[in-house]
Amino acid sequence: MITCAALLAVLLVSVVVAIGLGSAVITPGETARYLWAALSGGRITADDVTTYQIIWQIRTPRVLLAALVGAGLSAIGVAIQAMVRNALADPFVLGVSSGASVGAVGVTVTGGLAALGIYAVSAGAFLGALIASLLVYVASSSRGALSPLRLVLTGVAMSLGFQAIMSVIIYFAPDSEATSMVLYWTMGSFGAATWGALPVVAVSVLLGLVVLYRYGRALDLLALGDETAASLGINPDRHRKSLLVLVSLVTGVMVAVSGAIAFVGLVMPHLVRMVVGATHARVLAVAPLVGAIFMVWVDLASRTLAAPRELPLGVITALIGVPVFIVLMRRKGYMFGGR
Repeated sequence: MITCAALLAVLLVSVVVAIGLGSAVITPGETARYLWAALSGGRITADDVTTYQIIWQIRTPRVLLAALVGAGLSAIGVAIQAMVRNALADPFVLGVSSGASVGAVGVTVTGGLAALGIYAVSAGAFLGALIASLLVYVASSSRGALSPLRLVLTGVAMSLGFQAIMSVIIYFAPDSEATSMVLYWTMGSFGAATWGALPVVAVSVLLGLVVLYRYGRALDLLALGDETAASLGINPDRHRKSLLVLVSLVTGVMVAVSGAIAFVGLVMPHLVRMVVGATHARVLAVAPLVGAIFMVWVDLASRTLAAPRELPLGVITALIGVPVFIVLMRRKGYMFGGR
């Protein structure tokens, strides 16, 4: 509880600082004043309107979206690693991100779902994620059972297949717009964050966190193996199916608004386990907060390091995640299949 309270305080400070930093630097005190004015309906002077709009309309939804996606990716990573009993698994091992990318690029090239206006691309990404999840489930299930190994192998195969489809779409695209879109959906960005998209993501991620926390004991048992889990009173296949649906829905929502962001769901669970242990109730309480803090600072780096240009989030998470992952593998060999 103390750890969670401390992390929550760090997260709040990180959010305020990140909102204030950018091309126009605003002190934390001024940032807090503008945020309070927005939340309480307070008045601001005419000279402050431009700064207020930067804070409230542009940066705040972006930073909050970064925190939500970071929390969601970390929690989903914890669940998938237990569900498939594979320490190398992450939220995109099931091919969901590749399916979402195909949906987004397909809508961009064909102009489909035009009736949804500015939400057409996000809706296409979400539908692509759901289709990918359904295909993985159908291909990996055998007599109603879901094998962890089959899930991983099928997810990897589907991911490669969707990447091939995406390449074909880009190859036959009439212009270069699809090329920029595929960079967005494969490397990630919060540049399109709006207040309109935030409620759906917030509800999906927060509900997902609550449900996963309730699955804490089941995840502990699934991580021990199907035979052990069955002997201790749970149905591994039924729980794995329920988790697959939950993981696919939450991941689809996140990818639809941010694109695919690598390494967060892979590395964060391991870092948290090193501190709080392997009990999933503890890990699922801490990992979302750590992931949220990490993603807020990654997003800040992406929009300030090469300003006025914006670095893809996946570049930064990979530069951080790869060396951290290698260090974890060397120090915690047992987590990766033994020394």
